[in-house]
Amino acid sequence: MYMLAVGLGNLAFAVLMVAYLRATSATPGLRVWMWARMVFGATQLLAWVRPATGLPLLAIVESAGWIAGLTLEAAAYALFFGYPQLRRYLVPVAALGLLLACAASLHGLPHRELVVYVSLTMGFGSFTTGAILMHPRLAGATALQRLIGATDMGCGAVLAIWALIAVTGRAVPGYGETMAYVAGYLLLIVNGFGFILMSKQRDDARMERLATTDDLTGLLNRRAFFARADAARLLSLRQRQPIALLMLDIDHFKQLNDRFGHATGDEALVKFAATCAEALREHDILGRLGGEEFALALPGTDLPGALHAAERLRQGVADTRLLTCGNHYTMTVSIGLVVIDPNEDLPAALARADHALYEAKRNGRNRIETGAAERRQA
Repeated sequence: MYMLAVGLGNLAFAVLMVAYLRATSATPGLRVWMWARMVFGATQLLAWVRPATGLPLLAIVESAGWIAGLTLEAAAYALFFGYPQLRRYLVPVAALGLLLACAASLHGLPHRELVVYVSLTMGFGSFTTGAILMHPRLAGATALQRLIGATDMGCGAVLAIWALIAVTGRAVPGYGETMAYVAGYLLLIVNGFGFILMSKQRDDARMERLATTDDLTGLLNRRAFFARADAARLLSLRQRQPIALLMLDIDHFKQLNDRFGHATGDEALVKFAATCAEALREHDILGRLGGEEFALALPGTDLPGALHAAERLRQGVADTRLLTCGNHYTMTVSIGLVVIDPNEDLPAALARADHALYEAKRNGRNRIETGAAERRQA
């Protein structure tokens, strides 16, 4: 009955994934994971009915099903976490596993021993997967991934210990077998729902990036910049700290596009964004407002500090070379700078910075101009 319940559970998860895939774009590995659940479910149902049939051929199919399911599950994790190089190891390992499983079935390995060896393999595999998910160097690991990793390690250890005791020929206590069954159910539930939730989490993060990020430069888009810069302004106001605001515009950008083509214009925008990002602090806020126009908020920065940062940016841009121009084109930037007044909203500050930017261009470009103080109503 255990195999029947787990098999139906895996098939149910596969059906849920089919519905999920119809409603969203497939995260890498999710479709492979769906097939792994289907293979596991079908194999477990076969394991439930096979002892009653006694057909040797079904034993071989069941053995192959276990190996195929484990291989697909490993491939799904490799795709999801971006380890395509693991596929070169999966093929020979899976082939060896299939060969050993089929050979064991042909030599009449008892059904219980087959379950024990499969449990041992799944236990070590789950423990290894959990260790990878819990690894501190795993980039972008979330609390959900850590939870799944901890569950995989715990359940994998229980399955492996139970199987090792059985392999040695010792009698397994009743509670030990119960713990192994519970571990198997937990792996089914946590891994089944966990993979779907991780895929949903990744899809949500991707949609948020698309909604807040400029496709070409990777910087904040106009809407996201306004939201984050205004939040930084309000925080600075509460903490009674200064915040500077800069408007930046690449000089002669239209002529660059007309002379060298849009590919060079795109290269200029990308390199400009990268140059600025390298020179800024982690909490500085840089966004592309449109075309060649950028805005920068510097929390905790007064006028002298903002002038120093602006000059560093201006010089960094001047030192940048464009490959599509043969490295001979010097890109420059004009900058308008203001310090936001405590009673000033963001649009008003941007208007002052934009006016200062206009003055920088009118006075010869490749320079920094400081905006006039805010005019207050009498």
